[in-house]
Amino acid sequence: MVFIGFHASHEQIAPSALLDAVIGAERAGFDGAMCSDHLAPWTPAQGHSGFALSWVAAALARTRFSIGMVNAPGQRYHPVMIAQAFSTLAEMFPGRFWAAMGSGEAINEHVTGDGWPAKHIRNQRLRESVDVIHRLMNGEEVDHDGLVRVHRARVWSLPAEPPPLFATAVSAETAAWAAAWAQGLATVAQEPAALRRVVDSYRDAGGTGPCILQVHVSLAESDEAAFAIARDQWRNGLLSPPITWDLEQPEDFEAAVAGLDDEQLRKVVLVDHDASSLAGRIADLVEIGFDRVYLHHVGTEQSRFLDVSASELIPALKERL
Repeated sequence: MVFIGFHASHEQIAPSALLDAVIGAERAGFDGAMCSDHLAPWTPAQGHSGFALSWVAAALARTRFSIGMVNAPGQRYHPVMIAQAFSTLAEMFPGRFWAAMGSGEAINEHVTGDGWPAKHIRNQRLRESVDVIHRLMNGEEVDHDGLVRVHRARVWSLPAEPPPLFATAVSAETAAWAAAWAQGLATVAQEPAALRRVVDSYRDAGGTGPCILQVHVSLAESDEAAFAIARDQWRNGLLSPPITWDLEQPEDFEAAVAGLDDEQLRKVVLVDHDASSLAGRIADLVEIGFDRVYLHHVGTEQSRFLDVSASELIPALKERL
């Protein structure tokens, strides 16, 4: 049975309301949750960006299922602090926390005032950071002098089992590169052929662990209403890497999508008014080769989506998958 999860979007919803939503997601029958980790929203209209590490702790305390988060160590986050944070979460909530590690975006990382490195440098920095985090979570004292610097660091409160660290990847090239160190792969929905290349590249390079898919959806009473939600809240989806890596402010994203065709949103957000139809479209993507799928309803109001998920969407997905 494929794992069906709920994605909590910090960029769009206040932390307190998002906590209510993840509690509601467990009640609705989702198998687990994951969340983003931003300092700023993608666009001003989204309007939020709570601190993910604080929120994950509260969410794990108020639920019983697993919760993961995306994280980009190396610039805004020093890997020693991430190792301490992850170890604490895993010690408090054994077997329920995971993280998907990425090289980051300038919108969150530029605030340190350091230069924004090229992608290949960010990947190298990520690999160094992940190695440091693993060593610290395994109880080692760590020194490291590279793209990140560590001096005689040690994490004292350790979990019985360190949490798994997955890789985030959108391209087949990054997926293949990550196979050497990741304990799983997380990616976001795109054209089926591209998704298949990502999964195949990871597995062909020896990648182990679960393959995780995040799917953006907009489900409402009518197609028009669902599309209006996507247009208001997720026009940033019209942009893709490398553009999204390098813009620094929500206003930059808003300006970048100003002249783009809104209808293209249907390629990045599954817009639908029928839960059974939506379940089939999601299942088509999952069957490419994913072990887990996390659904992100791109609206700011989650209650109706959770109600429909409980009564129609999750049962239809389970039947199909």
